[in-house]
Amino acid sequence: MLRHLEIRDLLLIDHLSLEFQVGLNVLTGETGAGKSILLEALGFVLGWRGRADLVRQGAEQGEVSAVFDLPTDHPVQAILAEAGLPSGPELILRRINTQDGRKTAWVNDRRASGDVLRALSDVLVELHGQHDDRGLLDPRGHRALLDEFGGHGDDLAALSALWRALSKAASAHKAALDDLEKIRAEEDFLRHAVAEFESLAPVAGEEDALDAKRRLMQGAERLREDVARLVATLSDQGAEGQIGDALRLVAGLSDRSEGALDEALAALERANLELGEAQRVVGDFADRLIFNPQDLEETEDRLFALRALARKHGVLCDALPEMWQDLQTRLSAIEGGDAHLAALAAAEAAADQAYQTAAAALRSKREAAARALDAAMAGELAPLKMERAVFTTALTDAPAGPEGIDAVTFTVATNPGAPAGPLNKIASGGELSRFLLALKVCLTRQASDITMIFDEIDRGVGGATADAVGRRLVGLAQGGQVLVVTHSPQVAALGAHHWRVSKAVENETTLSTVTPLDADARVDEIARMISGDVITDAAREAARALVFQAQL
Repeated sequence: MLRHLEIRDLLLIDHLSLEFQVGLNVLTGETGAGKSILLEALGFVLGWRGRADLVRQGAEQGEVSAVFDLPTDHPVQAILAEAGLPSGPELILRRINTQDGRKTAWVNDRRASGDVLRALSDVLVELHGQHDDRGLLDPRGHRALLDEFGGHGDDLAALSALWRALSKAASAHKAALDDLEKIRAEEDFLRHAVAEFESLAPVAGEEDALDAKRRLMQGAERLREDVARLVATLSDQGAEGQIGDALRLVAGLSDRSEGALDEALAALERANLELGEAQRVVGDFADRLIFNPQDLEETEDRLFALRALARKHGVLCDALPEMWQDLQTRLSAIEGGDAHLAALAAAEAAADQAYQTAAAALRSKREAAARALDAAMAGELAPLKMERAVFTTALTDAPAGPEGIDAVTFTVATNPGAPAGPLNKIASGGELSRFLLALKVCLTRQASDITMIFDEIDRGVGGATADAVGRRLVGLAQGGQVLVVTHSPQVAALGAHHWRVSKAVENETTLSTVTPLDADARVDEIARMISGDVITDAAREAARALVFQAQL
């Protein structure tokens, strides 16, 4: 609910502070007094796009503040959370506009963008009037309005989930089809490459092993000569014989040395054992140097083949096994692609069938809701002196989407036999206002957290019709808040709270003011609306009668 609106230096207003209430709030005044300025000011703080020259002449900047009371579950709370703004039971909006056109906004004392203001506006305020292109006259919103009227929230949520599942299945099918087409374009290459890899069968780490073996073979001739000398040096003609001689000498002396040579004897025995191990290792190495020359040729052929294959595919030799596996996988995808595609196509078909079934069921519910809305509108139009008009909710086919397969348009024929068409194209100004009011009454089934504003929605009607308009506004205001700008005394008399907008010239400056009216002042204002500038006693009596009747 809009509780407080404060305006400084905006258009014809120097300073204005208003406290609005629950129920029907009425704003009246002569034409040109500045009633529309209040709506412009409210639209400015809510981020609506409007005129650029808002700052009052002579002022450096204009400023508007608005305070809303919010229940804990109001949609505003989610918007504030998403924007990282503080929330609570009170929402304070403030926006300034400088003479050079710069605009700055705050939400609960934190800087905020115009987009955030407009998002908040969508769940805070509804403006209805003859230029209501943001609300009921916008065909893009008619389907959502019909769904709200029909209570289709759960059906929409389920249908949206089915649409997401269908979109996911269709995307998976298309991606697999595209991938398979790309792979099939290189099928000949894949088959040749896999055959080439299979003939070579590369193994990780094989290049290093082959290279070491090749280098060993290439240096084997010189190694054999050196190893032969090493074998001779370690044999019984060399180190082995010398250590043997030493062992025999020390053993012969040990009995006469009183144990002084025992450690030397043990050391020589250990040396003899280590020498034997060295002879074994050298012998094994010498055996490895004995190979068939064809072995070198085969090793080089294998090594060069691996390196050539790696160069061909632009990878290292150690990456060849992994690439082989990837090529085999891609080739397998071709060979098993048709079966995989068939499974994905079946999944997409099943998802589409589930979506189409749910969409058809929702269409049936929408058709029933449309008939109920048309009947409700017929009941509302008669008291508004439009009993000959025919309101129709038209359903037509629309491209499938998360909200179904239906397009919804509110149409009207103002006279029997006349062609039906969109509300804003067929109805005249006064008729359009009454259509919008009737439609809003039908669509609002319970107290709303949104502040509804009606701008001269009673234009062109009077008498009993104006009274019917006012009583419907009262009904909309039950448990909620409605602001109405009106020239109708019948509507004004039904207001729970009444403000008069007036314009005066002070020090050669024109200023608009807004004054809350008590009971007597209210009678005078309604009398002025009845009789004009000169308020007669008869006009006052008529005003009192209207106020009295409004209380019945």
